[in-house]
Amino acid sequence: MSARRSLRDVRRAATAVAAGSLCLVLAACGSNLDPNDVVTAGGTLGGTGTTGTLEGGDGTLSGGDPGSGGVPGTDGSSGTSGSSGSSGSSGSDGSSSGGGTTTDPDGDNAPDGGGKAASCDGFKNGPGITDSTITLGNASDISGPVPGLFEAAQDATKAYIAFYNKSNPDGICGRSLVLKNYDSRTDAGADQQAYTAACNDVFAMVGSMSAFDSGGAPVAEKCGLPDIRSAAVTRDRSGCATCFGAQSTVATEFQNAVPDYVLKNFKAASQKAAMLYLNAGAAAENGKTQAAAMTARGMKFVYQQGIEVSDFNYAPYVQQMKDRGVEYVQFIGAASNALKLAQAMEQQGFEPDVFMLDPTAYTREYQQGGSAVEGTTIFTNFVPFEEAGSSPETQLYLSWLQQVKPGAEPTFFGVFAWSAARLFVEQASALGGKLDRSALIDSVRKVSSWTANGLHSPQVVGPKRTGECWRFIQLKGGRWVPVGGTKYTCNGTTTVR
Repeated sequence: MSARRSLRDVRRAATAVAAGSLCLVLAACGSNLDPNDVVTAGGTLGGTGTTGTLEGGDGTLSGGDPGSGGVPGTDGSSGTSGSSGSSGSSGSDGSSSGGGTTTDPDGDNAPDGGGKAASCDGFKNGPGITDSTITLGNASDISGPVPGLFEAAQDATKAYIAFYNKSNPDGICGRSLVLKNYDSRTDAGADQQAYTAACNDVFAMVGSMSAFDSGGAPVAEKCGLPDIRSAAVTRDRSGCATCFGAQSTVATEFQNAVPDYVLKNFKAASQKAAMLYLNAGAAAENGKTQAAAMTARGMKFVYQQGIEVSDFNYAPYVQQMKDRGVEYVQFIGAASNALKLAQAMEQQGFEPDVFMLDPTAYTREYQQGGSAVEGTTIFTNFVPFEEAGSSPETQLYLSWLQQVKPGAEPTFFGVFAWSAARLFVEQASALGGKLDRSALIDSVRKVSSWTANGLHSPQVVGPKRTGECWRFIQLKGGRWVPVGGTKYTCNGTTTVR
C-alpha cells in the first residue's frame, strides 16, 4: 500500500492541525522563488531602509535569558530522540558535540565555535571597524510587493549577534558586534543601493536574503565586500567572487537523494512521474532541470507542465495526471499553490502514491490544509523544528529568536541566516589580528562542509556546490514526522547542462 493510500482512513478523520505545531511562515525556497507567488505573514521590521539603521547595539536584551521552559515556537515537546545528523558532516552523525545550555553554551555551540581564538596582535581598524565595534550589515527584502518577505533573515542575524555579544563580552579582539539593517525592497535596484552604502559603512554583510539579489553582486565584488548570505538565488550572485551562501546552491545541480528515495521506496511510481511547477521566474527553469536530473537517475516523467500564476483552476492538470496514470507528483512553487494543487487532487479523488514538495511547503499555511495535505512528503536539508530537542544549535536559534523578537516565527531562511552569522563569527575569531576583508574572503573560500554544528546538512560554501545531503518528513495526523529515518542521505548531485 502506498504512503498516501495507507493514510486514507486518517485523512478522512483528520481534524484541525494541533495548535502550536512548528512550521515556517515563508512560502518560497531558494532559487524556486518568485516574489509574486509568495505568501508570508505581514509586518515589517521597524526602522529599516536602504540607508540602514543600527540594530542590536551591544546586544543587551530585556526579558532575561532565553532557554527557560520549552523551546520557543514548539508545542512544548522535547523533540525526537533520533539523530539529526548526516554522514559526511563533521562528527559521525552531524550532531553537535558541544555542551552547555541555550543560556551558557560551550563546545561547538559556543558563540565563537569553542575553538581557541587567534592572537589579536597586528589587528587594524578598517571599514566598519572601530576600537570597540565591528559593524555588520544585512540587506533583506522587508518592504515591497510582499511586506516582510525575508524579515526572518534579519531577525535571525540580529538574534545571533545578540547571542554572541551577551555570551562573549570580550568580542572579537575586544570589539563587540553591531548590526546595520538595509531593506532591499524586493528590488534589484534597492539591493544595489544597499550594497553601495554598505561598502563604506560595514565590514561585511551577513545573513542577507533578497529575491532579486543580482543588483548588489557587482558592487560587493568591486569593493571587496565579504557577503556571507543566507542563500544566493540568482546566477549573478552565485558568480560574485566575494559572495557566499550558508546554504550552497547551484541552479544546474540537483541532489540525487530525492530520486534515489523514490526509486528505492516507490519503484513503480517512479516510472509514472509528473513534474508540475509555476511557470514564472526560476520555478520554471528548476522544474525542467530537476525533472532532467531525476530522469538521468532512473525516473520516468510522463507529464511535465508549467502552471500560470494567474491560473486558479488546477482541475485540468489533475485530470491530465489521472488520464496518464501518474503515481508520483512533484510540485515546485509557493506553499499556497501547492495547497491549491493538493485540494484539487482531493476534490477529484486523485491520490498518487507520492506527493513530493521541497521545504517551501514547510509552512503553517500548508500544514493547516487538513485532509488534502495529509501524507505529503517534503525533502529538507535542516533539522525540523519539531526535532529541536535533538539539536542544541536549533534550540539556540529558536531561543534567541524569541528573545530579540517575541512571537517571531522560525523559518527556513532564518535557519541559514543564523548559520551565516555563526560562520562569520567563527572565521573572524580564527583570523584574530589578521582579520580584514580579503583575509575573511580567502578563509570562507576554504569552507566545504559547513553544518553550523548540526543545524543543517553539510553545505559546500566556499566551492559553491549544491549540498548533496537531504532527508524526508511527512505529514501524518497533521504533524510533520520523519520518514526514512532522521539521518541525511548523501548520494551526490546530478548536473544538467
